[in-house]
Amino acid sequence: MRVRFLDAGGRPAGEREAAPGARLLDVAQADGQPLEGTCEGQMACSTCHVLVAPEDFAKLPPASEAEEDLLDLAAHVGRTSRLACQIWLDPSWESLTVRLPGAAHDMTGR
Repeated sequence: MRVRFLDAGGRPAGEREAAPGARLLDVAQADGQPLEGTCEGQMACSTCHVLVAPEDFAKLPPASEAEEDLLDLAAHVGRTSRLACQIWLDPSWESLTVRLPGAAHDMTGR
């Protein structure tokens, strides 16, 4: 499946073919996107916050209460905000488009 990344302004920032079942955080990091994922996907931070394209948001299972709580701490949260570490690519999706929030910065030096 195809994953498209948009920058904070909505401009194309990358595109990657990904295997169904892959975790969005891993796909984004492999594409060089500035998603830190400080907690390494353990859902203990919000440094992998993304905004899912509205047309794709309904594809996702609902966020857990714990994910919603972490999103409350993230900057630039919107109606379609999710944590990339909690999105596993479903084989029924042809594509997924996500926008990086304005505060996305990878301080790990990747």
